[in-house]
Amino acid sequence: MPGTYCVRIRSLLVSSSFRLALLYMALSVGSVVILLGFLYWATAGYMDRQTDATIEAEITGLAEQYRQRGLSGLTAVLAERVARDPTGASVYLLVDKELAPIVGNLNRWPDSVLTEDGWVSFRLREWGLDRTDEHLARARTFLLRGGLHLLVGRDVRDLEATRELILKALGWGLAIMIGLALGGGLMMSASMVRRLEAINQTSREIMEGDLSQRVPTKGTGDDFDQLAVNLNRMLERIGALMSSVRQVSDNIAHDLRTPLTRLRTKLELANAEAGAPEPLRTAVEGAIADAEELLATFNALLRIARIESGRGTTGFAEVDLARLVEDVADLYEPLAAERQQRFEVAADTSAPVRGDRDLLFQAAANLVDNAIKYAPEGGHIQVSVTQAAGEVGLQVADSGPGVPAEMREKVLERFFRLDDSRTTPGNGLGLSLVKAVVELHGGSLRLGDNQPGLRVGIWLPALGSPSVES
Repeated sequence: MPGTYCVRIRSLLVSSSFRLALLYMALSVGSVVILLGFLYWATAGYMDRQTDATIEAEITGLAEQYRQRGLSGLTAVLAERVARDPTGASVYLLVDKELAPIVGNLNRWPDSVLTEDGWVSFRLREWGLDRTDEHLARARTFLLRGGLHLLVGRDVRDLEATRELILKALGWGLAIMIGLALGGGLMMSASMVRRLEAINQTSREIMEGDLSQRVPTKGTGDDFDQLAVNLNRMLERIGALMSSVRQVSDNIAHDLRTPLTRLRTKLELANAEAGAPEPLRTAVEGAIADAEELLATFNALLRIARIESGRGTTGFAEVDLARLVEDVADLYEPLAAERQQRFEVAADTSAPVRGDRDLLFQAAANLVDNAIKYAPEGGHIQVSVTQAAGEVGLQVADSGPGVPAEMREKVLERFFRLDDSRTTPGNGLGLSLVKAVVELHGGSLRLGDNQPGLRVGIWLPALGSPSVES
């Protein structure tokens, strides 16, 4: 289960629907970031401007007092305001040319660097010996006659707290937006992946031979339902055409096999009559051989068609591949001995698989027959059965001319034969039948180089492996 869950998550994350959802999420989050940034800039900027306007108003009032009453009047006004509200939001400080405090509610001149327009921001410490909290203040400075310095500002702790609150709210809002967008994207992608997986599962079952499968629909009439309906109509049409072709092929094969059987019987009766001239008997025997070759071709075609039609695995049973190979070897060893070929069999004590013994026997016999046919006289043929990684392999190797790497897929097609082998008896259906049997059993057919010669391997799931039990 954990492995299956990880596979599903991985398929969801690499799906095109999830990538599309991520793109929409990125666009949405980007838009929200721009909008929230503008709101923050507008809100914080407005509050900063309000603070600066308040400071400018106080400066205007103090300047008026300074013009009317001079330095003594300015000092009196500052002392009155500080005495009225010593811990208020307003900040005042008048110092001499040595920056020694004269009057104000600050104990020293701030160390912050001045801007060109005289504005300065600095940190204020809370009043009291046991207070260590600091907060931000903003002020404007002036140089008066006699080297005196004046600072007028405000404590902006409330503004700073409001700004932090806005930033925190915007951050949480952005996080919630991303979470909702990601969750929505995952839900949308999961729904699309489920619909697509249903189509893929049906396609896999059809490719395995079950042409009765159809893509499920939900009845919503959406794009996926329309796609499923069209695919099902296509599958119905393909199934009808394949049934027609299969029926016509079976009828033709049966209709031709019957007269060919009769022809062979008549030729055998004619050949058995006494007194026939030797040239006539030779010609009749040749005609009998040709009729048998035609019958073998039609029988092979019919058998391949039945295997590829997906008849299912209900008749499968446990088959010991090692014992089956020994039976095949007993049948073909005399033929190899006639051609003075060294015939070796190497099989494990037991190699159980699940399958149809007759079909597997026919497949192994075809491989061994090909090896004997194409290996030269005095050549070497080896048949082996091995087990590895949950698979059982039946391999047949010969010392013949082999098959070029670029032609190994072609030789599995029906009636395909290499130019060098066209003079050898056969119809080009042996490996096609082997391929059909292997695919029916859920295995794989692998062709390789034996140096010299060809190595053909049938690899089937070992009995008890997950691929067999599922």
